[in-house]
Amino acid sequence: MMRVGKIINSRAFGIVSTSTKSHNYSTSKLNYSTISNHKTSSELGIMVEAKIAPSMLSSDFANLASEAERMLTFGADWLHMDIMVVIVYLFTYRQLRLMALRYLYLFPAVTDGHFVPNLTIGVPVIESLRKHTKAYLDCHLMVTNPLDYVDQFGKAGASGFTFHVEVSKDNWPELVKQIKSKGMRPGVALKPGTPIEEVFPLLEGEHPVEMVLVMTVEPGFGGQKFMPDMMNKVRTLREKYPTLDIEVDGGLGPSTIDAAAAAGANCIVAGSSVFGAPEPAQVISLLRTSVNKAQKTC
Repeated sequence: MMRVGKIINSRAFGIVSTSTKSHNYSTSKLNYSTISNHKTSSELGIMVEAKIAPSMLSSDFANLASEAERMLTFGADWLHMDIMVVIVYLFTYRQLRLMALRYLYLFPAVTDGHFVPNLTIGVPVIESLRKHTKAYLDCHLMVTNPLDYVDQFGKAGASGFTFHVEVSKDNWPELVKQIKSKGMRPGVALKPGTPIEEVFPLLEGEHPVEMVLVMTVEPGFGGQKFMPDMMNKVRTLREKYPTLDIEVDGGLGPSTIDAAAAAGANCIVAGSSVFGAPEPAQVISLLRTSVNKAQKTC
């Protein structure tokens, strides 16, 4: 029987600029602010402002540009882009096909048994979407070699480039410098099993990251429940770094936002809770209100 292999998936999520080749993240923020009607953090009397980022992996891919515009019209601050690398080995074709029926976005990786990396949302998608929006594209990459992707995503129009601390312990200073040199805002993510202390050096070095993404589910698998115990990591970060952008991703929605906001998260990634809602604008507004209310009490 033909073997194509076990799936080791790497989930990724985050990316702005204009449709021109020249862009940096500070300019991107200015471009973004021109289409935002939200009050600033200083106007609200809070340390950090809410940034609501619908996960485009939950959108209608056949109408990605219109879905992006729809989310911005509903009040989204960022658009969260999930980039997942798929590696296949040691699974039968039948087993892989069954998994593909559950995770349809993995199926393009099925080949004749050779190792094949594949991106759910890759450079061509980012580049195409950039032509239709000036929104902040929040890109989170869960890949084993993030340095290899910096130039590509920078040219495509990425705004934020968030990499995982688990695979960047030896080269993160160079990685951060490269990300900034390509006009993107650097961020670092960590999985549920990774101690929060591992990101401290990346926040205190000569070239620090500017956002920390705390995963509140195990990356790479849909349908998981929000992990409330991850909020201890968020609290630790907020106490230590009062003005830091702290993002949470996984299981966020009306029933879990208050816990995340109270812990100190201000950047909220939400997929099905927004795209699957009868009134997405109301959900986005609820998420923002919860964050801003919690920030005022900090």
